[in-house]
Amino acid sequence: MSFSPVPPPVNGPVGPLERGLAVLRELTRLAAQEGRATVRPGDLVRGTGLARSVVDRVVATLEQLGYVTLDGRDIGLAVRLMELGNAYLAASGLPAALGPFAERLADGLDESVSVAVPDGGGVRFVVQVTRRRTMSLAFRIGDLLPAERCSPGPLFAAEWSGADWAAWRARRAGDPLDTAFPAVPPRHRPDSGADFEARVKEAAHDGWATDDQLIEPGLVAVSVPVRDASGRIACAVNVVSHTSRHDVDSLRAAVLGPLGAEVPAMEAALAAPRRRPAVLAASTASTASTASTASTALAASAAPAASAASVASAAPVAPVPWGVGAFGPAGSAPGAPSGGDDAGGGAGAAGTTPLGPAAGGGLPAADETRAESALGAPSSGPSAQPAGSGRTRSAAGAASAAVGGTSAVSEDPARMAKRELGAGFLQSLARGLAVLRALGGVEATSWGETRAVGGAARAVEGVGRSVGRAVDGEARAVGDAARGASGAAGGIGGMTHGLVGAGQGGGLGGGMTLTAVAEATGLARATARRSLLTLVELGYAEADGRTFRPLPRVLELGYAPLAELGFTDIAQPHMRELVRTVHESASLAVLDGGDIRYIARVPTVRIMSVNITIGTRFPAYATSMGRVLLAGLDTDARAAHLADVRPRPLTRHTVTSVPELARVVERAAAEGHALVDQELEEGLRSLAVPVRDVRGRVVAALNVATHAGRGTAESVRGELLPALRTTAARIEADLATASAHHALGAGERVGA
Repeated sequence: MSFSPVPPPVNGPVGPLERGLAVLRELTRLAAQEGRATVRPGDLVRGTGLARSVVDRVVATLEQLGYVTLDGRDIGLAVRLMELGNAYLAASGLPAALGPFAERLADGLDESVSVAVPDGGGVRFVVQVTRRRTMSLAFRIGDLLPAERCSPGPLFAAEWSGADWAAWRARRAGDPLDTAFPAVPPRHRPDSGADFEARVKEAAHDGWATDDQLIEPGLVAVSVPVRDASGRIACAVNVVSHTSRHDVDSLRAAVLGPLGAEVPAMEAALAAPRRRPAVLAASTASTASTASTASTALAASAAPAASAASVASAAPVAPVPWGVGAFGPAGSAPGAPSGGDDAGGGAGAAGTTPLGPAAGGGLPAADETRAESALGAPSSGPSAQPAGSGRTRSAAGAASAAVGGTSAVSEDPARMAKRELGAGFLQSLARGLAVLRALGGVEATSWGETRAVGGAARAVEGVGRSVGRAVDGEARAVGDAARGASGAAGGIGGMTHGLVGAGQGGGLGGGMTLTAVAEATGLARATARRSLLTLVELGYAEADGRTFRPLPRVLELGYAPLAELGFTDIAQPHMRELVRTVHESASLAVLDGGDIRYIARVPTVRIMSVNITIGTRFPAYATSMGRVLLAGLDTDARAAHLADVRPRPLTRHTVTSVPELARVVERAAAEGHALVDQELEEGLRSLAVPVRDVRGRVVAALNVATHAGRGTAESVRGELLPALRTTAARIEADLATASAHHALGAGERVGA
């Protein structure tokens, strides 16, 4: 989290967005600093100073957007919240450009390597390649360190302005023991800071900097700067070791040469022109929940299809508002009108035309005047409005429209949710977060492969994934709006340098115009402008002439604690929901030689239930999960596996013929699921579907096990398969979000 002095309150443009971000910051603080997996509403009231009614409305909206989880009164961070941090990482382009260099350096040096960027008076990590040892030396993506306690800090501080130094001193005076930085141990006593100023001068002279156990005893590090095309420092590459392997001098001697040899290529990668990625086929596999159409669409948007085969054979899914799947939980369809909520709003009432500035005011006249006076004159001209054909589209229709570059549009999903959920849903918060996600859209990145807005999913190897609309950002002037907002840019406490280097170098971090943001979200320009102003004033974005780009501070919104999650951590909440829905036990397994191995399980509560523990192994040939996993292998690997199988009859129903088993596995591959009826154990019936990673590979299988006496095999298939597919799709969506810019966190990894 950023702990520089808090910016002044926003002067009314999008108050709900400001309050929503405050709640997310406090949730993250409690998770990172106090280790709380969940909190109660009262904790957020005390931490934010907001009224309980306001906190309740914010939490309800964030839950509908899929950014927090609710379990009774307990509130937790949801994996989908990482979409916001992914927006910054995608827009900066740093993981894509420098990640391969960090991996090569880590392999060559046999040490952990990271890439860090400046964030106010601190240093935030955006790339991490860790050497797996008993004593791990790594920080999480998104962690913030005090500039004076790490090796990249002196490099960045060498370019600080007088205002930056003043903000740094104010922060240290307010928190002399660094208690507000959960990623580092607190100091035992205050430090004068004189040593840091001397280190800054040395770094400016030497061109590198070191950390000799400043973070904690035993940790040493060396950093070198990577500059953008203008010569400013865009980021720093950091090599970390332990005193059992190196002291700071031997580490410097070992790594400065290899680092220096790679820096020119890194800087060339930063300056390389962006490539416009091709738009790939997309699909969504969202299904209706029992709550409401709006809450289903918002909670399940961007969920990728389980597989091309399973989409083709799946039961019909509930229609989903097109704007939700394409642009995220709050992003509306292109050109859709927008309305207001408690930030103000009657301008978007029903019956207004979707064209022109009048379609999306969102604030009462007085608030509109204040917003426009702060931003400059309102823009003229209508928003793009593709032809619409009704309120909703099916998932398949939405996918086809995405590929063809057109979509059927009717109305803003945020407004739809507002109408169905009532006063508890904050449209302005939903729209503001959609704007933040849009700043990381494919048009603002240098990726060679298409990612969803916010990095939620990608389509590779022919497997359908939810993708964001590729925005053809028009280079039109934003007038006084961007220039007025640019004065407020620069993050916290007046530290205006932010990530200027990464934003200006070549094709990286080029930013998006107001027009492009409005088109990407489907919001009216005035509505998008107010959200951008709020984000700029709060330090989550900056304006550079006519363009806006997200800043590293976005990573403070839950990214670091969520980056720790492993595969099973991500899957478990969805499995619990599946069990609550079907009232049967659910399990997750991976292929381990000729067996399956259980890595996660959620039992149901019944007098007679299936009792299996984590780590249990069964022969793959006789289980539904095993057949799904075998079906996910390529042709050669599947043939090799089946050639080694010697099936034995575990029950009178077990398939023991290898040719017949091969046909069963082929059918599972074609149908996207497998049902095993009493082949492993008499009375046990199991239905499984694949879980795929972001590259389309089957890495796990999800199943529901039931007793054979509870209906026929076909009735079990009809009742359980839709819920299984929905759950697998949601797990895949979270896996894609969590691994969009780095490997999954600690714990069981995909395919382990």
